[in-house]
Amino acid sequence: MPKISSNNSQNNLNERHACILEILRKQSSVSVSSLASQLNVSEVTIRKDLSYLESLNLLYRAHGCAILINPYINDRHVNEKEKINTEKKRAIGIQAASLISDNDSIIIASGTTVLSLAREIKNKNHLTVVTAAVNVSSILSRDKNIDVIQLGGILRSSSVSVVGPFAERMMENFSCSKLFIGIDGFDIEFGLTTTNLMEANLNRIMMKAAQKIIVLADSSKFGLRGFSKICDITEIDQIITDSEAPKQIVEELNDMGIEVTLVDEMQSSALSLRTPIS
Repeated sequence: MPKISSNNSQNNLNERHACILEILRKQSSVSVSSLASQLNVSEVTIRKDLSYLESLNLLYRAHGCAILINPYINDRHVNEKEKINTEKKRAIGIQAASLISDNDSIIIASGTTVLSLAREIKNKNHLTVVTAAVNVSSILSRDKNIDVIQLGGILRSSSVSVVGPFAERMMENFSCSKLFIGIDGFDIEFGLTTTNLMEANLNRIMMKAAQKIIVLADSSKFGLRGFSKICDITEIDQIITDSEAPKQIVEELNDMGIEVTLVDEMQSSALSLRTPIS
């Protein structure tokens, strides 16, 4: 990366903007102070640069840093989300299904990635599934070896799943081996998030009812934040994601003692990582 001089010519201005975007493409986020140091200009100058680039929708500013994309998520219908990263979600679903044993009792939350899991649950001797997702129930109810307990409550049209006090009270009566949970955002500092407050509340109660918390999330969820926090990252046991997950985040998760499973969307294979990747 070329070193930027401190004069105010248009050429240097354009070059500096290009360098900022290049740094962001490599790191996803970077602080104002780091940019000022790397580009040999003042923090005031960097803030002006970031304001201009944000006005062009090329980055997003937050808390003294720049982020390549807007980290805040709007609620979208499940039919729309299901068309995004389809192969990655299928590979994640296949790997998650391999963790389910005969005679298991599990919880499946809501979302398109856990829906992919439901499609891959096959040939189990006997399985009990508690779920908030109506579409998950519809798929699993076709298998005579699976007992499905559909939670009741307020039906969210965007996710085709139930939320609210009725679902929460039902959930308090169960104890299961595993919770498979989908999310809208995965931020190391802020935690796991969803776009809906009531869904976050139900997810927290599901966590209390499970011995192991397994997050299913494709790599596009990293660095994003939904409106409602579900929990801190340290409260989960395992995350299954795809091989494009940011290396730095994978290493941080391993350092926290969280098992990271990376899947290959082409081969639907997986590698469980318990130590930082090289």
